[in-house]
Amino acid sequence: MKRALLWFRHDLRLDDNPALLRAAQAKEALLCLYCIEPRWFVADNWQSRRVGAHPWRFINESLLDLANRLEALGQQLVIRIGDPNTLIPGLMRNHWIDKLICTAPFGEEERRQYLALKQEVGEHRCEVWQSHTLFTLEQLPFALDELPPTFSQFRRRVQRIEWRPLYPPITELPKPLALTSETPPPVSTPPNPQYQGGQTAAEAHLAHYLAGAAPKHYKQTRNALDGWSSSTKLSPWLAQGCLSARTAVAQLEAYEAQQGANESTEWIQVELLWREYFQWVALAHGHRLFAFTGTSGVRRPCCFYPERFARWCQGQTPYPIVNAAMNQLNATGFLSNRARQLVASALVHELGLDWRYGAAYFQQQLIDHDVACNYGNWQYLAGVGADPRGWRHFDLDKQTALYDPDGTFVRQWQGLPVAQLDSLDAADWPVQEAP
Repeated sequence: MKRALLWFRHDLRLDDNPALLRAAQAKEALLCLYCIEPRWFVADNWQSRRVGAHPWRFINESLLDLANRLEALGQQLVIRIGDPNTLIPGLMRNHWIDKLICTAPFGEEERRQYLALKQEVGEHRCEVWQSHTLFTLEQLPFALDELPPTFSQFRRRVQRIEWRPLYPPITELPKPLALTSETPPPVSTPPNPQYQGGQTAAEAHLAHYLAGAAPKHYKQTRNALDGWSSSTKLSPWLAQGCLSARTAVAQLEAYEAQQGANESTEWIQVELLWREYFQWVALAHGHRLFAFTGTSGVRRPCCFYPERFARWCQGQTPYPIVNAAMNQLNATGFLSNRARQLVASALVHELGLDWRYGAAYFQQQLIDHDVACNYGNWQYLAGVGADPRGWRHFDLDKQTALYDPDGTFVRQWQGLPVAQLDSLDAADWPVQEAP
């Protein structure tokens, strides 16, 4: 391999990155590439964009950090705007690049994109490496088409698999190709010191979290609606690959060796296994991850009321806890797991809407959007996914009494209720204009 092109996507880090280690074997030159696709920023059939303002700010910061780390090793990150299936073949052809290297995708759209690219440039010129998950496909004790239908079964099957060692850190890279980058779209949201993108911030956050007692109380605090130390908050960096899941597990095990393990530290690993399960669900079920009937093939009743969906997005429903959570999401790009469950339950059950509209809006807003986790969790709650109990309908009044008994969260995020759900009811249709 004389010249290689390393295509960064959801692996924006230098450590525990087998694709980068393989690319470092290029004898002559290496092109490190990130493609920004214009379609990310255009509303789709679900009225949402693939990448909204908050996640784009996080991605942009992650790219800056990656570029700085590459520069320290004498390399550069080249950013181009356009369709990778057009950009990459052109770059390989024009610069005599003989090998395309990337991390294996799990989302159906990303997987199809890579397969088309492989067909275009030639299968023998493409390599994919698995680093987005805790296990490789070969480590699973079952074939992918025999993936257990529930998480509990999956957990029992994989809990005895030994973690493989972390890949060694990169210390040297081939020289870069002298190419220029295009200017990324501007960032329109202010920096958030707590959620700053990049491997540097990821490592600092993980070290800070494991320096205190929070991991030992995780199981008791993880359902809190707010609070910085109530959960690990690792998901944004895991989603963009600024931090590998195996690095998180390795650091957690080092913490347990020094501080002692308990039910809470073990539950953090359970949560990472949930993330793992959803990745394999996405790969196993492909387009069914986005189907109305989900991976289970169950059809649930719903309609689409544009006004209801707009009010849910804007935090203007009759439910204060839902409004507060949506206001927080819109302001910060983040929600606790409990808040996500409550607003999703409201959209599906109280508002009677198609769950896919909610999933698409989460994709637009969340800085930690992971296609497998997001759509897998929405299916789980809507009763069309990997949940043996069927629908998960939360009593919003009861949940408010449990998790916001003094109204602190609702007041902080101004969850004011809207008395009437719909401005028009069925008897008002069709709307008649005044003469």
